[in-house]
Amino acid sequence: MLVGVPKEIKNNEYRVGLTPSSVVELVARGHKVMVEVNAGAGIDFSDEEYRAAGAEMVASAADVFAAADMIIKVKEPQPRECEMLRDGQILYTYLHLAPDPQQTKLLVESGATCVAYETVTDNQGGLPLLAPMSEVAGRMSVQAGAYHLEKAQGGRSVLLGGVPGVAPAKVLVIGGGVVGDNAAAIAVGMGADVTILDRSIARLRELDAKYEGRAHCVYSTMATIEEYALDADLVIGAVLIPGAAAPKLLSRDIISRMKKGSVVVDVAIDQGGCFETSRATTHQQPTYMVDDVVHYCVANMPGGVARTATMALNNATLPYALALADDPVNALFRDKHLQNGLNVHKGHVTYKAVADALGYSYVPADEALKV
Repeated sequence: MLVGVPKEIKNNEYRVGLTPSSVVELVARGHKVMVEVNAGAGIDFSDEEYRAAGAEMVASAADVFAAADMIIKVKEPQPRECEMLRDGQILYTYLHLAPDPQQTKLLVESGATCVAYETVTDNQGGLPLLAPMSEVAGRMSVQAGAYHLEKAQGGRSVLLGGVPGVAPAKVLVIGGGVVGDNAAAIAVGMGADVTILDRSIARLRELDAKYEGRAHCVYSTMATIEEYALDADLVIGAVLIPGAAAPKLLSRDIISRMKKGSVVVDVAIDQGGCFETSRATTHQQPTYMVDDVVHYCVANMPGGVARTATMALNNATLPYALALADDPVNALFRDKHLQNGLNVHKGHVTYKAVADALGYSYVPADEALKV
């Protein structure tokens, strides 16, 4: 199979679909790899490294899309990329379709087979291709929140960990999954007063045992969200419903009553955001103010540490990339977890949460694959 890797074009996005070491693995299996020039330059993966790994370097994304049997990316394709996809081509990347009707429409019209990293599952019920970026984003959320609590950034002038004689900042983490756990770990490590809200008692028990009293683990209700948000200096939205739009957990009314200069970081913004006042921002312009509350809603947070994020992502995505390259149809039929990643196939929406969110007829993946 000919695998193509275009350069990412989303604002301040420097991650790349394949590292040179991943190219080596594909070439060793007998596949050809085509990489757009300078695709990895922003994170110090040179064209020479890709050539040494066995890749062919081409001048443009159009060259990649025109020739490749499978496109491997990081972020969801932008409209002009969607328009270059063709019937029968495989797209393997993050998609986040539920809050994005335009992208979904273009992918349906393309006839391509679109596998979303964020909905591939594993035997433990986890999301193995989302997990590494959730780990990165969770850790970054606290860094970003701590920085924007500084007065010069519009924040409350509060040091996250405090100092002897002065209380630390209060951090609320809504959601105890991978993002929330990693956010809590960094916030606890920085000395903050941390509360984690979650609806799973079993998960709260795990987190309580892990943090041994260094974080408060509280059952999430509308009342507890409001109570702890109004008392917080930093709120991190870390909720996830796989493949579906994020629920709105902080209303505009709650935001309006939060402390002046408090910070909210919406890690769920890729899925539409979990705060009513959220809208996607970029690394170039990461924040905006609503009712004197700083909003950090960068839609590709891990792109800020793109080299680390690329290597972590490739560790997770490479085995599935190899399976798809070796025999895509059988791989999708044989591996139910990879099949769960199939969101669009030959004009059909094959992921129920996306179909429900955007009003498409849902065709189960195993049925669509028989077409």
